[in-house]
Amino acid sequence: MRPIDLAVILAYLAGVTWFGARFKESQKSLRDYFLGGQTAPWWAIALSIVSAETSTLTIIGTPPLAYKGSFVFLQVVFGYLLARLVISTIFLPRYFEGQLFTAYALMERRFGPHVRKVTSGIFLVTRALAEGVRVFAISIVISIILHTGGLASIVVIILLTLFYTFEGGMTAVIWTDVIQMIMYVLGAGVSFYVLAGRIPGGFPHAMDVASAAGKLQVFDFHWSWTSPYTFWAGLIGGTFLTTASHGTDQLVVQRLLSAKNERQSRLALLTSWGVIFIQFTLFLTIGAMLWVLRDGKPITGSSDKLYPAFIWESLPVGIAGLAMAAIIAAAMANLSAALNSLASATVVDFYQPMTQSRRSPEHYLLASRLSTVVWGLVLAAIALVASQWGSVLESGLSIASVTLGILLGVFLLGVLTKRPGERAAIVGVIAGGLVMIFVKLGTKIPYTWWVLIGSSVTFGVGWLASLVVKPFAVTEKAKQS
Repeated sequence: MRPIDLAVILAYLAGVTWFGARFKESQKSLRDYFLGGQTAPWWAIALSIVSAETSTLTIIGTPPLAYKGSFVFLQVVFGYLLARLVISTIFLPRYFEGQLFTAYALMERRFGPHVRKVTSGIFLVTRALAEGVRVFAISIVISIILHTGGLASIVVIILLTLFYTFEGGMTAVIWTDVIQMIMYVLGAGVSFYVLAGRIPGGFPHAMDVASAAGKLQVFDFHWSWTSPYTFWAGLIGGTFLTTASHGTDQLVVQRLLSAKNERQSRLALLTSWGVIFIQFTLFLTIGAMLWVLRDGKPITGSSDKLYPAFIWESLPVGIAGLAMAAIIAAAMANLSAALNSLASATVVDFYQPMTQSRRSPEHYLLASRLSTVVWGLVLAAIALVASQWGSVLESGLSIASVTLGILLGVFLLGVLTKRPGERAAIVGVIAGGLVMIFVKLGTKIPYTWWVLIGSSVTFGVGWLASLVVKPFAVTEKAKQS
């Protein structure tokens, strides 16, 4: 443990916690707590989306993909762009019809309260599991720094993030995201610079060596149902994955709803893609440069420790602390957003309807803060068992992919069709769930195809069910949609 590096990390943790907590006074209602009062500028929301999409999983999980393979993972990012165009065209206009706090309120407007609870419940389970993996990912980084066990690392990061999320709500989430994204991009930039200096011949030589070894290959056009990183899996699978994660997952939709209007929300969403593309390219390049520096030696132990270990062992004193603080920054950014989105779905989709919105705004604000704390404890518990789930990057993506297709299928059923009712939608969800359990446990189909499969089954069965299943009584909200 080097005092200067530790001082940098602790100063950052204290500073960002203090900064986030300063937004407490602006939290007067659920609109303030969950949508930031819809006052944040589009560029801040764009950077916040990037923070949600990046996370520690990307930072420590992407370099090993290039180290052990090539740049083929980048193909998924092209699907990310197409998905953003789909969301901007299909979902955003519906989200900005009236005041929505969660994505799942749209499902009640179209189908009824049962579908809202089902879709929100799926989100809660999926996001909690996926975020638990991300919390475990940051414990890897902290254990390298402090040589502590996973429990202590998990407790520290959750308590600090809980504090400012509890106090400042979505406003704190967005503005701390901006700071933290700048931090981890800066950390990656410093790592890139140091790596280039340590490789004889610098960056050009490193790229020549990596290129000769096939490390810079981006496109793989062969068709395969078992390879996760082909052009077709990236374009088609990436499109469906991101349409689901950014169009139906409250973690990102909450940010889109926080914009002042639909135009600014669309601008934030599309701008975020350019930043994501640059980031993925940077982290893959770092992985290829590490391969050159280490003469292609196989990774011993967990591949997720490759990049954090390089930072801590190879960067100059002080700079190493800055780079490690950057990785922790990504974790805190994502964790704070997850806590706020889980709390929003819990209170707005379940507790408020249960109490028939009869309590005061102050009561629901308190309930939101308490829900944030409860979810923090749940994520800590999940993180403690996540160490058995393999690569943190692919584990996080695969967990989300199991249920995101079901959510996307029922959302598309609601937005693109008029005939299916609430019962038909629920039948589609059940069918999609059963098929995804089989795909996950009984096939070798990679996660990049799961959202396409899940959404197609949910949508198709839901529409067919509408031909034979008698609908529930249509609600007034559904009539108005």
